[in-house]
Order: sequence, then structure tokens, then C-alpha cells
Amino acid sequence: MSANELGKAASPYLLQHAHNPVHWRMWTPDALDEAQRLNKPILLSVGYAACHWCHVMAHESFEDEATAAVMNELFVNIKVDREERPDIDHIYMSALQAFGERGGWPLTMFLTPKAEPFWGGTYFPKVEQYGRPAFVTVLKTVAEAFNKEPERIATNTRIVREGLTKAVPQDKGKDLTLEQLNNLAPQVVNFIDQVDGGLRGAPKFPNTPILEFLWRAGGRLGKVPYRELVKLTMTKMSEGGIYDHLGGGYARYSTDERWLVPHFEKMLYDNAQILELLALCWHDYRDELFRTRATETVGWLQREMSTPDGAFCASLDADSEGQEGKFYVWTWDELVAVLGQEDASFLGKFYNASRIGNWAEEPHGKSVTILNRLESKRPTDEEEARLAPLRRTLFEAREKRIHPGLDDKIMADWNGLMIGALVNAATLFEKPEWIALAARAYAFVASAMQYTDEQGKRRLAHSTRTGVLVKPGMALDHAAMIRAALALYEARNHPGLAAPLGADYLDDANAWVEALEAYHVDPETGLLCMAATDATDVILRLAPTHDDAIPNAHAVFLSALVRLAGLTGDEGWLARADRLIAALGPSVRTSFVGHAGILNAFELRLRAKEIVTAGPQRAELYAAALGVPFVGRIVMDLDRPEALPKGHPAEAQSQMAGEAAAFVCSGGTCSLPVTTKEALLELTRGS
Repeated sequence: MSANELGKAASPYLLQHAHNPVHWRMWTPDALDEAQRLNKPILLSVGYAACHWCHVMAHESFEDEATAAVMNELFVNIKVDREERPDIDHIYMSALQAFGERGGWPLTMFLTPKAEPFWGGTYFPKVEQYGRPAFVTVLKTVAEAFNKEPERIATNTRIVREGLTKAVPQDKGKDLTLEQLNNLAPQVVNFIDQVDGGLRGAPKFPNTPILEFLWRAGGRLGKVPYRELVKLTMTKMSEGGIYDHLGGGYARYSTDERWLVPHFEKMLYDNAQILELLALCWHDYRDELFRTRATETVGWLQREMSTPDGAFCASLDADSEGQEGKFYVWTWDELVAVLGQEDASFLGKFYNASRIGNWAEEPHGKSVTILNRLESKRPTDEEEARLAPLRRTLFEAREKRIHPGLDDKIMADWNGLMIGALVNAATLFEKPEWIALAARAYAFVASAMQYTDEQGKRRLAHSTRTGVLVKPGMALDHAAMIRAALALYEARNHPGLAAPLGADYLDDANAWVEALEAYHVDPETGLLCMAATDATDVILRLAPTHDDAIPNAHAVFLSALVRLAGLTGDEGWLARADRLIAALGPSVRTSFVGHAGILNAFELRLRAKEIVTAGPQRAELYAAALGVPFVGRIVMDLDRPEALPKGHPAEAQSQMAGEAAAFVCSGGTCSLPVTTKEALLELTRGS
């Protein structure tokens, strides 16, 4: 039996376990071969670097010599970073749910030597508690069942495989329609907490696809109640403890129903999606809270989440010094020591800070304060002028603490989401420097993570760290980077940039569409499989369609196809989008709310406004076009009309433009040319 091999890994999560006495293997053909050679079951443990309960189980069990000895004797033990291998995580998380168990991390699955799941769970304590059996008891029971009850194991694996490979719903119902979206909108409103925003109850996640669905409904049906509920949610999140009031950035979720107590990990993908919602709320409501939070969050991104090459890191841990949230919380005595009694009391009035605290910190139940503004009035300008230096002083004091761990691996999909978000937010906040920030990250991914395979296809790796590429990439890697490329292409000539952006974004997008369709489309269903056809170490290639905390690849790709049609004038892209919508329809009809992301992309297909700007003096019109909210517009800037293919739809518009003009096209018809910013905005009202 091999020793622990995780010291060879690039993943920060795997490296966290490199000194465990468990003989951990990485997910490799050699590890799977070893299980078959020894006819031993596999213990698969899946987690991620920022996961609090992963750390708890590691400390209790994986660092314990006696527990490790049992694991080493009875199993081939394999560790997987779910962020590095989301395809593996999805297979076995789906298997756990097929057993009727609730999912979560750490994921603890028991597999046959052929990697077929036959039982599992999530966190198991070292000793029996929380209604869960002791981990060693579980290990011995499972191993005994594997060795003595092969029929039972075979039955379990068969049931799970049948559940995972069941046919995609083939309901040949009516096509999706805008009327269905309009009828669904009031039902979604009923799920929203009317006091604190977000979905009712706890824990509270941002659920950004649902919020975007409501925002889009507000564009069709009126702001009240749809956009007002999005505004309420973003306000409560931005004033709550889920937001880091000293350093910027939003935590993954709130453990309570008020957004007060976060699960303190900060994820790149959450902040990307939240940044876009902040920009939309700012555009409609002009509340300075949204501009401030967006600016602070981008500041956090630059300060704490960027590599020297300009790419974006994956996450910040929830824990430091072995305690969740320790880095972020304050005792009253600490606040007084840093600020003095008078200033601490002044800050406390606005940030719910007092001697009694607002959270019982684990593990000792000590009362501490999570800074938040849920119970205070907005400070006046004079009060804010006094609060700002106090926050800076606290931030500087906090910087001297031991920081949570940074997972600095670079993932193509999460970077693609943030790149697109930066561009989309920049166009509404008028922050061209954010576009430059996005372009720098894009350049890293396109250069360091792109490769050409044996078939001559340009493809993306999923992640990289210390020069190690994890490939082939997933469906979302390509979809998210296509989306990023198109966002940068639309904004490439933003008048606030020092120089036009130089990459051939449209060419990159085309190449990645080709790779996505070649390696990820299931020929039978037309759906996108998460893993590529040449990913040989997965037992199944699944094609999930429902929303998760991370956007679904189908939704991202579908919106990209619609944008490609608008940016190229080629209606063939719309035909591809319509085929994908038809393939997704049966799945969507099983749970409309669970597929909000796809419904958002479908709405873009139906209602997108294509804005064409042309003429040598078009800069003001082009800037105005970019300032129309990104959820409903596609901007085609004719900077090189001479390069248009003969017969291109925009050729005539270019000839009609004169010195400067804009055209707004929707539903197959285009407006007459407009020559003023005001006229253009009138044509795009309601986006």
C-alpha cells in the first residue's frame, strides 16, 4: 500500500492533507488500478480549501493515527478537490442524492474497485454525535458489507447507475414562451422573504439566477414588486454580516435568515455574480450603497484575489487559526483597544457593535461582533466622514492577524465569470479601468491555459497552479470564457480606455465554441456534458441542467450563442441557440425555478436589443450603448466597416450612418438611424 502522495499535488486543498497519516492517493488511473488489483473498496473524500466542515473532519479523523490506520487497512483512499475536478464531484454527489441523502461537503463516498458508488454520506464525526455514527464504525461496517454481502453491493451500484443514467426527460410539451415566464414571475415572488430579501428561511444563499429572473421580469412587467425585491435583497446583503465591511467582498452564504452570520468563506464565483447585480441595481436606483459595495469588492479582488499575472484566485478560507470566522470578528475589548472608547462607541452605533456582541463564536461560545449595518440608519455625510478613517484603522489592525488561507489556483470558468462581470459592471459604473483589469486576467487564461490538441482544436484547461494544468477543461470553462471574450469584444473600444483592447476576442470565442461542440455535446440529447469525451477517468458523463451556486454551462453557453448572432450578424447562431433551447425544454419543464439561469438566457433570445454604432464620430453613441444594462442589449461597434463581409446586415447601416449614428434592432427589425444619445436611450428604454 502506498504512502500519502498528496505532497505531489498542485491543489492547495490536497496539499492541506499532504501530512495526514492516511495513505491518500490522487484521482489517477494508478490509484483506480490499485483498488482493482487489491480488490479493495475505495474511500473517496471530496472537499475544497475554503470548506469549514472539511477542516473539522480532517482534524478529527484524517489527522488521527488510529482512524488513519483503519482507513489504510480497509480502503484505497482517494482525495479530490471538488473545484479542480467538478466532474468527479458531480457524479458522486449525484450518487449520494440518489441514495436519498442530502448533499454537502465534505463528501464521503464508498466505491467498488471499479469506482462505482455503493454508499456514502458527508461529514462523519470521530465519535458518535449529531445523530451521526462514529467514522471508524462506518468504515468497519462498510468494509464488512463489501466483503460479505456482494449481492447487496451489486444491487446498490445498479440502482445508483440506473438513477444517474436515466433518460433525459422527453416531455414533448409546448415550446417555452414569454407568457410562461410572465406567469412564473408572481410565483417566484411568493418564494422571496419580503422583509429581508432572498429566498425565505435559512440558510440564505444569494441565488443570483433567481434574482436576475426577477430583475428581467421587472423589465417586462414593471419594477414593483420584481426589481424592488432584488433591490431589497441586495440592500440587506450589502448591509449584513455576509458582507465584509472592512475589506470588501461577500461571503458564500448566511447561516441565518437575516444575512447576519455568514459562512465566512469568500468565493470568486459568488462575487462575480453579485457584482453584476450591484451594477443593475445602481443603474436603476442610483443608491450609492451599490456603487460603494461594488467598488470595495473590486478593491478586494485586486488586493487579495489577484496573482502577479493578473488572473483571479479561487477562494479565501472560512477558517483561520482553526476557527471559523476568527479573522473577521471582534470582541468589544479589541474594538476599544484599537479605536479608543469614544470612537468604538461611535462606530458601534452604526455597525451593531457592543459589549454583548451579536454572535457566540465557536468553539467556546465567546460573544463577539460581526460588523453589520442591519439595525442602524444610514450615516449622514458628516457621520460617514468620521466612520471612514475608523474602518481603515480597524482594517489595518485586522491585517496584522493571521489571515485565512488563500486557494490561489486559477480556474478558467470562475475567471471567465469574473472577467465578464467586471466588463458588465464597468459599463454601468463608468469604470473603464475595470475593463482593463478584466482584459489582463483574460490574457493570462488565453495564454497560459489554452492548448491545441491532436485534432487541432484550441481548448482550455480547467485549472492551473504552479505551472500544472488540469485538463481537459469542462463545458463551463469554455462557455464562461466565450462569454468573457464576447463581453470584452463589445467593450473593446470603450472611450475611457487608454488604448483599444488588442486580443482577437471574436476569434477566441469561435474557437472555443468549436471545442465545446466537438467534445461536450451529447449526440443523442444535444445537451452539454460536463466532462469532455476524452476525459477517460470518469465512469459517467453527466449533463446537468439545473442551477447551482456556480452558473450552469447550458445557461452561459445559450446566452453566448445569442450574443454571437448579434455581434456577427449571422443568424446561424440563433438556429444553434434554438436547437439547444428545444433540447433543454423537457428538463426545464420539470422545474422552472430550478432552471432560472436557462430561462434568463431564453429571455435574452426573445428580447435582446442589438445596438449598432457606426461612423467616425460615434464615440458618444457607443458609450451610451454600452451604458444600457447588459442583460438586455448586444453592442456591435462598427470600428472597421470595410472588413464586413459583403452582404453583412450591418453593411447598409454603415453606409447610412454618416458621421455618427446608432441603430437598434429587435425581433428581426431595425430602427431608423438615431444621432443623439437621448434618442438612443429612448429606443432602449425598458432594458
